[in-house]
Order: sequence, then C-alpha cells, then structure tokens
Amino acid sequence: MPAAAILLSACEGILGGIYDEVPDETRPTVSGELYIDASDWKKWHYIDLPSLSDAVAADPDYNTSSAWQTYTIDMTRADEDDGSGRGIYTYWYDVFGEGISRREYRDFYPTAAQAEPERWTFAVHRNNVRTNGCTVAATRYGSLDELPDDDNYYRSLEFKGDEWNESDVWIDQDRMLLGIIGNQGSAVNTVLSSWLRIEIPPMPPAFTPDSRVFVIRLGDGTMGALQLADYQSAVGVKCCLSIKYRYPL
Repeated sequence: MPAAAILLSACEGILGGIYDEVPDETRPTVSGELYIDASDWKKWHYIDLPSLSDAVAADPDYNTSSAWQTYTIDMTRADEDDGSGRGIYTYWYDVFGEGISRREYRDFYPTAAQAEPERWTFAVHRNNVRTNGCTVAATRYGSLDELPDDDNYYRSLEFKGDEWNESDVWIDQDRMLLGIIGNQGSAVNTVLSSWLRIEIPPMPPAFTPDSRVFVIRLGDGTMGALQLADYQSAVGVKCCLSIKYRYPL
C-alpha cells in the first residue's frame, strides 16, 4: 500500500470521532424525548418547542421522529459580500500538536443566509446549538423531574443569548488531515452548546457531555427545559443526540 494511503487510513482512524457520518439506525420514539442524528457536517436540524407541544397534546402517540426540519448548509460562494459576515471561514487548527484551541485564520468567502423554517426554537448541528432569539441558562439539576415549581428560582438564573462565531461550526473536512477546516459563520448559544464538548487533544477526540438540565427562555417569555441524555447511537456514532425536553415549564 502506498505511504500516502497508509497515512490517510491511519489518520481517519485517529479522527474517527470527528468524521462519523455513518448512516444511523432509527430509534423508537420515547415520550418527552427527541432522537436526532446530527452527525452530518452540512446539516442543521430545527425544532420548534411550541409546535411540538401542540402536536403531542393533540396526539399522545405523536411520533417525535418527525418533530424537526432539516436544512442543508449552502456552501456556494455568493457573487457579492453584503457585509453581514455570513459565509465560510477557514482556519488552521493545531490538531496534531497543542490542540484545536490553537488556530490561525486562513480565508473567508461569503455565502447566502442559512435557510431555516418559519417557526423554530433551537437548532442542532453536531455539537453546536443555536436559538431563534432565545436565551439559555444552565441549572444544577440532573433530571427534568427535579426542576422546582418556583418562579423565583428561574428568575435567579443567568440567561445568555446567542453569540456570533466563526471557528466552531465545522462544516468542511476536505483538508482536515492538514489541520484546515471550513467553518460556517453563525450565531451559536455557547451555554446550550456546552452540553457536548469536543476536545483535541487527546486523539481520538474526547467527547464530554454535560447532563445538567438547561432552561431555554423563548422570545415570548415562555420557558422550556432541555437535557442531553446521550450523544451516541447504539452503534457508537457520535453526535446522535437523545434530547429530553419539557415545554412549557
């Protein structure tokens, strides 16, 4: 086998936790839980909590496997840069050295705005989460059932909105063996995204989940609760998200 092929094979094994895009099996739906295969690098999955709540109220046997909408990330270069910052940001990451915390900007090109549904509350892309004008706070609770029925508690929480990000929404892995990764410029919610962290080093990457309950406050003032119950499929594919939810609180 040529040396280049050996290197490619070895590196794909080392980076297996990042590259995971194996078609996943379908899981049976569980009441109060969503199962979303968010492992694809080029797709956002959008969930609308009020619509989901209405659907379950109308039909207790509602199949939550149809509770979200998926939109592909359009990487086509736009004819002009409109100054919005929307586009693809390329960075070099020190994947095989100090780790992904060390990075250097390489390039940018503009794209069209990310397509999204008319109504949505939050969206997931691998370990990234963004919201539709919501704010999010972490709680100290490890179960939805432990959440208090006390308005004063929720008023005491520190809620945080989305922030613009150019280096964490990884979407282009074509040159990853060189440490070059393309990112979608996007607002992300760093609080909710903290429910699954990817750390390099070590190799293979370390996936660290945070099983605490997060409270999401919608623009209309209503609140819901979200908890990452698992981040792997039954066959070990990473970023297959089992999300427990409650809405409204």
